[in-house]
Amino acid sequence: MTDKTFLRTHAALRDDIGDLLTQRPVPSPQLDQIDPFLFLNHHGPQTYGPHNRGLPFGPHPHRGFETVTFIVEGMLAHRDSAGHESVIHAGGIQWMTAGSGIVHAEVSPRAFLETGGPLEILQLWVNLPARLKMTAPAYTGVQQDRIPALSLDDGKVTLNLIAGAWDGSTGPVQSLTGVFMSTVAMQAGGRLRITGLQGRNVLLYVVRGRIGVGHHGDLANAYQLVELSTEGDALEIVAESGSLLLFGHADPIGEPVVSHGPFVMNTRDEITQAITDYQAGRFGSTLA
Repeated sequence: MTDKTFLRTHAALRDDIGDLLTQRPVPSPQLDQIDPFLFLNHHGPQTYGPHNRGLPFGPHPHRGFETVTFIVEGMLAHRDSAGHESVIHAGGIQWMTAGSGIVHAEVSPRAFLETGGPLEILQLWVNLPARLKMTAPAYTGVQQDRIPALSLDDGKVTLNLIAGAWDGSTGPVQSLTGVFMSTVAMQAGGRLRITGLQGRNVLLYVVRGRIGVGHHGDLANAYQLVELSTEGDALEIVAESGSLLLFGHADPIGEPVVSHGPFVMNTRDEITQAITDYQAGRFGSTLA
């Protein structure tokens, strides 16, 4: 069994959206994607005061991929043109398949607008292969208590299993493309070893803390994305301090990626069609 090779880290670049603190590790000048992981925004951490304006993500369209939103702190309200609606709290996630086209809004619920509080959110875009880009839109909102919290390494590591399987446990989200997705909380000195990664691309982002990766203990700090080789079956992570990680892996799709704003397709013509279909109202009912 060979371990994946640590290639380099990519620092998240600051790109605030209004008064929302935002840092983005991918895409970056050195890294277009970690196929099929296209895009990751890290919002916060910050604290909103009472009577705030909340998150700025009003109704907007998507086609051709999936959005996965991790609520680290605070709360998030979701509505979409397929009729889904929920409020997800800290520790929960939202997994939306945009597929053939959907309009959604991710905003702060009324309680948060009135009282404020801490807020930290990650949003990840996961590509879909050509055969699934026009699949029917879908949405799953999962509160923290429905996500298995697996205690590992004598309790020094907690793996929150969102999608995929781990040692007989299964996450609540059934990925269309076999994506494994989790968040991992590690105490200082905690150790996590993952196998079964041959041919898979790994998404490893340090939300907070400091970790050593691989046999050489190459270091990665908060707000850094770790780039690893596709080759290799295993990966070892050791926490240098208390840490929170976003950890996922998936088979690469290996198809052309043509993106334009909220649309991710395989060709420029498909982007043009997506814009036409959205403007013609073909993405479902309009959100107020």
